[in-house]
Order: sequence, then C-alpha cells, then structure tokens
Amino acid sequence: MVTLAEVAQHAGVSASTVSYVLSGKRSISASTRQRVEQSIRELGYHPNAGARALASSRSNIIALMIPLRTDMYVPVMMEIAIAVATTARAHGYDVLLLTGEEGPDAVRRVTGSGLADAMILMDVQLDDERLPLLRGGGVPGRAGSRAGDDQPSVLIGLPADTTGLTCVDLDFTATGALCVEHLATLGHRDIAVIGEAPAVYERHTGFAERTLDGLRSRSRELGVRLLHRPCEGGYDAMAVTLARIFDERPGTTGFVVQNESAVEPLLALLRQQGRAVPEDVSVVAICPEQVAVQASVRLTSVAIPAQEMGRRAVEHLVAKLDGRGRDDVVLLAPELTVRASTGPAPAAS
Repeated sequence: MVTLAEVAQHAGVSASTVSYVLSGKRSISASTRQRVEQSIRELGYHPNAGARALASSRSNIIALMIPLRTDMYVPVMMEIAIAVATTARAHGYDVLLLTGEEGPDAVRRVTGSGLADAMILMDVQLDDERLPLLRGGGVPGRAGSRAGDDQPSVLIGLPADTTGLTCVDLDFTATGALCVEHLATLGHRDIAVIGEAPAVYERHTGFAERTLDGLRSRSRELGVRLLHRPCEGGYDAMAVTLARIFDERPGTTGFVVQNESAVEPLLALLRQQGRAVPEDVSVVAICPEQVAVQASVRLTSVAIPAQEMGRRAVEHLVAKLDGRGRDDVVLLAPELTVRASTGPAPAAS
C-alpha cells in the first residue's frame, strides 16, 4: 500500500504539504497542488479512512435509514438507495445503510457514536417519532451551524410539520389530483383507488396519505365519486378487493392504482371478468416507469422519480455539511404519461 510519505517523496514536497492538499486546511500554490495530485494518481494512493477521520473530525460517511418493510415495494426503495450511494460517492462520501425498524434508537446510536457525518431518512410518516431528534440539525463548529445542533439530515418524504427540516419528495398531493383530472377529462365519474396495504395507512405513511388527500380534494372539486380501498397486493387479495369495489360501486369505470404488486393481478382479473382496458375500464398507476411499460397493458402512469429524489437528497446534505445548506422543502412536480390503459368512459347503457 502506498504511503503519504511515498507520495511526498515522489512529488518532491514535504509530507505535511501532501496532507494540506488532501485536507484543504491550508492554501497551496496551484503548481504544487497539481504536482501532488499527479503523484497521487500515478502511485494510486488512497488516504487511510481512519486517519483522515481523526484529522478532520469527519467520517466522510452518510447514514441512510431505510426500513425494509414487507408492505412496501422494495425495488423503489432500493433504486433510491442506489442513487444516494452513487451520488454520495461522487462527492467523496460512503454510505452506511440502516435497514432495521429501531426508529429513534437508531438515530441516537448514529449521532451519539460519530459513525456518520449526516443522515438521510426514508419511509417518513406524518408524525414520525424520529423527527424531534433531527430538527434544526447542523454541524457544530461549522459555518451556518448553531451551538448544540446535531448532525445535519435530509428526509426523502414529507411529514405533517416540516419546520426545521429539509425534505425531498415527489409532490404526491399533486400526483393524486393529476390522476383524477386525467380520468375526469375522459368522462369517468366513478373512480376507485386501489391503495397500498392497510398497514401503510395505519402508520400514516406520508406519501400514501398525501396521495389520498390529493385524490379526494380534486374529486370533490370535479364532482367525481371516489372510493378508496387498501389492498395487500397479490392475486387473492386483489380478487377480494375488486369484488368489493364492484359490489359497492357497480358503475366504476376508472381505477387509480398506488400499489405495484396489485397492478398485474388487477389487469388479469378485469380480463377474466370480460372488462376490456381501456374500452370498458381505464387504469392509471402511480408506479415506477418500468412497472408501467412492462405491464400486460401499457399503463398510463405517474412515474416515481426515485433516482432524482436520491440525488437531490445527497446534494442538499452535502451543501449542509459544507455550511451552504438551509432547511428547505423540495417537491418534484408529477408528470403523467398517457399510454394504452386509459380512454373515454363507456357510454351509459
């Protein structure tokens, strides 16, 4: 393994000069910096992480808290996690992945041990019990921080109260409204929403509750009747849910699906019942692009911008670590792509 002293000898400078180039703690002339950086590249030198952390009081690690629950669509969560990891690496940070459901205890463990310089939290609930530990987080001794502040953090999600927090998320309220508007424009007056598993709503998970708020408020404004039914996903659960929907609202002609595991069972069941998509029934999904285009009927959908959410979360966090960040709420505007699963409502028989 190449040492710092070997880099210094190769570049013709002192070991302390190499250290200053790496840490940025002192101003080094451009020519000297270039010479040192050239030697680092040629020799393949990698600074020792432990020594670097001791020298800078930084670990260069970002903790990502992502509880992997069975009632959540894991591929979306992991796509966000990969975007966080690749963006963090581009900024010189590694990622510590926390996948348990410890809540505040995990936050305390990371902040109290100095394992990470900052945190990104996912699966945010409206009244998330982790948030009191994060509000107003800064970096002690750094520009823009306040005395007593904890580590900086960013949420990928939106709680009910965003005071003192930085949040990045899709605007799920606008997403719900957009889905209703599309179906209403096509003449659908009875719309059923096939939602996430019941436990997601029982936890008051932010994205699901906000989507429902958007769906309901826009439906009232447009005079559309809306029925919401949570669903575990899978064929059997979807069969029970669909039967219940048509029993309660036989005139339902439009569906909004916010449950990736329910998409294909729904389409299969509609085919079995002789209901053609989109001639008899229209379907809009809130899902990853891949799910929409690979379904048995290409779905009109609002995509989940997982990569953009992960990238922006890291960029906001890095800005905070550099003393440039401020508390902010970034909501990404939804985009609806029309495909083969939606069409005009059938004429009343």
